[in-house]
Amino acid sequence: MASEDKFLDGFKRFKKQYFGNDSQLYDSMKNSQPAKTLMIACCDSRVDPAILTDCDPGDLFTVRNVANLVPPCEDGGHYHGTSAALEYAVNHLEVENIIVMGHANCGGIKALWNAEENISRSDNPSFIDSWVSIAQPAKARVKRTFSERSPQDQLTLCEQQSVLVSLDNLLSFSCIQERVEQGELSLHGWYFDMPTGELLSYNSTTKEFEVVN
Repeated sequence: MASEDKFLDGFKRFKKQYFGNDSQLYDSMKNSQPAKTLMIACCDSRVDPAILTDCDPGDLFTVRNVANLVPPCEDGGHYHGTSAALEYAVNHLEVENIIVMGHANCGGIKALWNAEENISRSDNPSFIDSWVSIAQPAKARVKRTFSERSPQDQLTLCEQQSVLVSLDNLLSFSCIQERVEQGELSLHGWYFDMPTGELLSYNSTTKEFEVVN
């Protein structure tokens, strides 16, 4: 198990690399961040997007939440951390790409898969149950279309279909839809297959997640 000392040693290596003799990268980012890609990823400690993509600081503007979900746009008087990050990335950073990256063995999607009926019956669902219900259309789609598949296959398909639900929800934000229609912004769906170490990308033509070579 990682200790505080491990993290502090890691920071020392980071500081030596980026603030030592060669501090050009951070010198160039003192007043603004150059990221042109927004990555929406899961909180899961095994799927850090910067590590998976071998990025430098400044390459990715990252939003991480349970099950890498995008809520539909709504104007309710509540707190909207993910929506606020989307707004900032699109309107202020003017990102050119938004990537939603799901992954295998996602605890959030497993919670949705196992607790759907409890959510619908409960007057006081947990924070997790309420949040992952955003992906309920993904589960319904898998149950309807892939009922003959094994339980594990269905769970994997639900993880992938939840990425598509988030891509659809992105377009409910007018600032995103406008930039997509103008050709200034592209949306992408990724899926990290942890057991195989493969990255899959959604192909809108074949409507399949395909291995990136």
